[in-house]
Amino acid sequence: MKAIAIYHNKGGVGKTTTAVNLAAAFTNKGKKVLLVDIDAQANSTFATGLIKFQFEEEDNLKDRNIFHIISAGDFNFIPEIVRRSNGFNTPEIDVIPSHITLIDEQQRLTRIAASRLRLNMKLQQVEDDYDIVIIDAPPSRDLYAEIALIAADYLIIPSDLKPFANQGLSNVKNFVSEVNETRSSIGKKPLNVLGVLPSKVLTNNRYLEHVFPRQREAVVQRYGLPLLDTVIYERIALSNCVNNTLTMGNLEIPDPKSIFEFDADSESVKEFRNLSYEVMQKIGA
Repeated sequence: MKAIAIYHNKGGVGKTTTAVNLAAAFTNKGKKVLLVDIDAQANSTFATGLIKFQFEEEDNLKDRNIFHIISAGDFNFIPEIVRRSNGFNTPEIDVIPSHITLIDEQQRLTRIAASRLRLNMKLQQVEDDYDIVIIDAPPSRDLYAEIALIAADYLIIPSDLKPFANQGLSNVKNFVSEVNETRSSIGKKPLNVLGVLPSKVLTNNRYLEHVFPRQREAVVQRYGLPLLDTVIYERIALSNCVNNTLTMGNLEIPDPKSIFEFDADSESVKEFRNLSYEVMQKIGA
């Protein structure tokens, strides 16, 4: 089983889009995939169709989500918490959902050293059940991001390569170094950084000719990070697939789809297929 964290401490760079559609790409190749959402914004949980409820009293996630995985070591194991995505992809994928209550619990969990290691431990217990685990980490440098990077074997850093995103790469490198100290203390190898993934990249020809090459070069030369070959461009279909809705009476019900389900002929499908091929080669999956 290979665990891949999707992380950047800059928000709005396509992190969740990468996590859910890469998970779908692997699933479509016949891989057994688990998607773990450990971001309190719960964007991956929404994107995989698990937030269908309209009112708080209908919330069926609050008692079975990622918090329960990391809040206890001797119960609440992955097979008890996992859900199937709902209308997201064919075939559907296994998801450990997140929940807004993660925000309220962070301070308490931060004081418990063992909470940092519980996801790692519980993933080890299901290593025969999955080929690939995708962990959608929060865009921050906090406990939940630390838990994700401790549990993962590999790291993909989505970035639109704009100045703030590139400047944040130094913080990502420093955070990885800190996490590697914890990993070493529990006998884990340093986190393998697969590379920065150019994402939400504009398709404007002048930009691609004059600006984009310099941005890519900065990742390698200035920040000393590898760069993935695949590029995920900003496209209408990719934006719309997560925001897809279903009309039921007078209500617009969220009905998010993977890009493979939403528009199988789109260029974005080809890009995520290429990304899955590249990642599988790098991790030997």
